[in-house]
Amino acid sequence: MFNSDPNSKPVNAKLPKAVIMMVEKGNLVIAIKTLVADENISMDAAKNRIDAYETELKVKQQQKLNAIANKQGIPHDALTFDTEQTKDSMDVLIKDRVKTTPPEQNFKSLQKGLDSQLNDLGYKKPLIPYWAKRLLVIAIIMAGLFWILWRVFG
Repeated sequence: MFNSDPNSKPVNAKLPKAVIMMVEKGNLVIAIKTLVADENISMDAAKNRIDAYETELKVKQQQKLNAIANKQGIPHDALTFDTEQTKDSMDVLIKDRVKTTPPEQNFKSLQKGLDSQLNDLGYKKPLIPYWAKRLLVIAIIMAGLFWILWRVFG
């Protein structure tokens, strides 16, 4: 086979270990930039190599899942990476689901829910919070020590 550019590397060339780790963690942009900087290739070539590695990785994962599913007796149709099938099933679930919470959940709604739960349990808030009691005790002890030291050395 004739290679038009002898300086270019083949698409299926092995990726550096650091780039492989970035791809497996999902840091694709950083992986592409690192590959471009390390091997002085174009962004498109780096993207093609990383895409090829990614598809190869997904195929291997699917084969492993199918092997495990066959051992456990699960039909291999149940395990797919097909996103269109999951989108269709998710649309049906979202349409049938009744939303009970407001769309904006913020700290105040969380606080109201907690207060209502505590009221249902019969919990009464203390007059002085625990941290204020702790500070008051520390202040009294410091004042007592100051008074004792003043009487002894003053």
